[in-house]
Amino acid sequence: MKKQKKRWILCAAAFTAALVLSGCAVTENQKTFSQAGRDLAQGSYAYALDGYLECIETQTSPALSYRGAGICRLRMGKYAKAVKDFTAVLKMENLSGQLKKDVLSYRATAFLALNKYEEALNDCRALQEMSRLDADGYFLMGKASLALDAYQDAFSSFDQSYRKDSSYERAIQIYEAYLAHDMEADGTYFLELSLLSAAKTAKDYCSRGKVYYYMADYDSARSELIEALKMGSVEAELLLAMTYLAKDDVANAKAMYTQYITLGDNPASGYNGLAICDMRQKHYDEALEKIQAGIPLATTAELSGLLYNEIVVYERKLDFETAYSKAREYLELFPEDTQAQREYVFLKSRVTTD
Repeated sequence: MKKQKKRWILCAAAFTAALVLSGCAVTENQKTFSQAGRDLAQGSYAYALDGYLECIETQTSPALSYRGAGICRLRMGKYAKAVKDFTAVLKMENLSGQLKKDVLSYRATAFLALNKYEEALNDCRALQEMSRLDADGYFLMGKASLALDAYQDAFSSFDQSYRKDSSYERAIQIYEAYLAHDMEADGTYFLELSLLSAAKTAKDYCSRGKVYYYMADYDSARSELIEALKMGSVEAELLLAMTYLAKDDVANAKAMYTQYITLGDNPASGYNGLAICDMRQKHYDEALEKIQAGIPLATTAELSGLLYNEIVVYERKLDFETAYSKAREYLELFPEDTQAQREYVFLKSRVTTD
């Protein structure tokens, strides 16, 4: 009896220890998951991705971990892998309607970036069938329809998007979608609609300035942006610099970009603007200095602009070998950038010929 009791006690102790260890593992896994969420929110996509991939391996909240990994890859320009992550979520059972809507929207965005317009449209239609097509969903549907030359469908979707979200930002998004297809006139319709609303806040004035900037009404853009500046808008500094540059007033553009670097939360955009000013003046070595200063401070989107301009600078310096090398490196980071692909082909021909 004593031996049996002792054996029972040992088994119970081992079982308890196993539970404790298991509990520790769960706690650590949840910490990793939570940290990945914080990294994602802060824009630290590489760190967030590492965390989500670890959670996928340990089966910690798998649906949400695949979703998180997909968002990270989407933000990092790794669209094909993002699609795989989002598809993995959609194959799972017992998804909530909100999670399915969320993931379908993200996958449609990734499909659009991959120029897979039919697939993107199918995801939007799936959302429509679920009665979960919001302003963002209609906007995605409009972009996909426009890419497929279904112009009436595109306008209808954009119109629905704007009706659900009649903001300056939405009007600008729709305009940019049309602009990408050389259909500025169609997009201007939505810009003009947005201007019917009176400005009340610094953000409103800033947005109106951006609208006028796109409409090439630079004097009106300047007036609106100056009002935004008076109300403390930092973003207006950047937009005003762009407006001056559009009017070929490089001196004032440089002054505004420099001020934005001092005041802004994202100085990389300011450095990129200064580099463009230097390029406009054919000061290519100075432009490279600004680009190198901006790169360590850049988000993924800002990094794309800086690195692409670096390619252009070397090309204008007639250093085709370096430009070609930079283009190859750029495409490793942003493989779906069609403009960079064309630049790469051109530079390759120059290097081969010369």
